[in-house]
Amino acid sequence: MKRILIFGCLMFVAVSSFAQQKNAEKEVDQAVSKLLALMVTPDSTKLDQLLLNNLSYGHSSGKIQNKQEFMHSLLSGESDFLDDIIIADSKTIIQGNTALVRHKLMAQTNDKGIKGSVNLYILLIWSKEKAGWKLLVRQAVKVP
Repeated sequence: MKRILIFGCLMFVAVSSFAQQKNAEKEVDQAVSKLLALMVTPDSTKLDQLLLNNLSYGHSSGKIQNKQEFMHSLLSGESDFLDDIIIADSKTIIQGNTALVRHKLMAQTNDKGIKGSVNLYILLIWSKEKAGWKLLVRQAVKVP
């Protein structure tokens, strides 16, 4: 009887942990969707709420922006994503209050009036804060 009780407790903990993990992944995926939507249609208040103050936003060119620089590039149209941003091969890993998201990003752009397209691998690092998941790091590299 004691073994059954211990096994039942272990199963409960395992199922509960799995459910929490899946819930965290869903929350992170929603945060990623918000970020992508804000990159197409920027809103300063919503961006401010989604990004940590010590954001490090790395571009595939090697350029690194802080939170203010990244927000300015989107809000000014310096960095202009057209229509929808398409992501593929997304993988989310949750480790405590940190989430890593890797995906492939494809989009049409109109940066500084020059139309183009991007095809990138992206790494996003999110931090779980009181107000939800916030972006801490983004790094892009060109797809070879």
